[in-house]
Amino acid sequence: MLLISTSAQATLEIVITEGVNAARPVAVVPFAWKGTGAMPSQIADVVSSDLRRSGSFNPLALNALPQRSLDSEAGMDLAAWAATGAEAVVVGSVTPVGNERYEVRFELVDLLRAQAAVEANKGPSENKDHIIEGRSAVIPASQFRRFGHRISDLVYEALTGVKGAFLTKIAYVTVDEGAGEFKYQLRVADYDGVNESVLLRSREPLMSPDWSPDGRKLAYVSFESRRSEIYIQDLYTQQRERITDFAGINGSPKWSPDGKKLAMTLSKDGNTEVYVMDLATRKLDRITNHYAIDTEPAWAPDGRSLVFTSERGGWAQIYQIDLASRKITRLTYQGEWNLGGSFTPDGKSLVMVNRTNGRYNIARMELATGHIDVLTETYLDESPSVAPNGSMIIYGTSHNGRQTLAAVSMDGRFKARLPMPVGAVKAPAWSPFL
Repeated sequence: MLLISTSAQATLEIVITEGVNAARPVAVVPFAWKGTGAMPSQIADVVSSDLRRSGSFNPLALNALPQRSLDSEAGMDLAAWAATGAEAVVVGSVTPVGNERYEVRFELVDLLRAQAAVEANKGPSENKDHIIEGRSAVIPASQFRRFGHRISDLVYEALTGVKGAFLTKIAYVTVDEGAGEFKYQLRVADYDGVNESVLLRSREPLMSPDWSPDGRKLAYVSFESRRSEIYIQDLYTQQRERITDFAGINGSPKWSPDGKKLAMTLSKDGNTEVYVMDLATRKLDRITNHYAIDTEPAWAPDGRSLVFTSERGGWAQIYQIDLASRKITRLTYQGEWNLGGSFTPDGKSLVMVNRTNGRYNIARMELATGHIDVLTETYLDESPSVAPNGSMIIYGTSHNGRQTLAAVSMDGRFKARLPMPVGAVKAPAWSPFL
């Protein structure tokens, strides 16, 4: 029997371990409060934390800000700000507008452009080219955190040219021996571990969550009937549907980019093979047919091919199959094993688990060259999942003898852990843009 809940006390917390010192310096000024009493919450705290956790930026400490009461760029002391070394500054304000709603404004000021305008004898009040982003919205207090993530997305994109992924979520499985008989739980949280909820509680293992392209559903594997079965569950209605209950292995579900199909691993016909199911008709298409184990399918961004892990060469390596021609190409050769591959959103690289000298670490391979970069140095790394903007990878690892989650930037420079206060946490899946 499976129980469904919508809240949980324990949450993940991102602990940065490497990479901040090499990040780009920026500043986020506490938003000015234009009301009486206390502001519901400080949106600038959300923005600053998001930018720091991205691995790309290192916001200045509050005591390093030359001004802390700005509501716009108009009052900025540009000489003082230029001396901080920051590339850009986020300033904003919050104004009550009645009925427990608030107008939130922000501006992103490019300090290099602003300084250039001053040196050209054009003050910021005359030349607004240095304001590279700015928005306003009227929101309730309950949306402050969400709007903070929205501001972070806009700032990140303005400064990097890459879409921000702060308004995303992660799904993961926890195992808590102290939780009674329903120790296996499928949880969903904001990307930073906040607003965690329990989607499912089970006596038996839960595995391999995967998000639908619209971010509304999760496919996953459940052993609640004492054997593996694939389910799809709607996160909003909590309605769920059993998709497969074949004899043998039912595993590794992966949504197609258009959301109409599900790739999976089945052993119903004897060997462990890759199949694709049309979700409208439930028709199965057997994709591989080999005596070796073929498993862990993942779709190419264009939906025309799959990568999968196979032992057909003697050791676990990653192969690609064209769905139209059924031509199979081996992609990985470096290291002892390569498994659990998935494409980056741009389709130019493959993220995987690489085993070299007995160590399992997360690696990225450029498809054009075949060059592999090992990104992590942690222990028993597994289940990598790429952020929808391709900037970060979340994965399972082991820390102090316990399974936990970690994150690494695509270049391997920035690293963080996401420890759980109790129990073990594994099988992370990063949502699409929401």
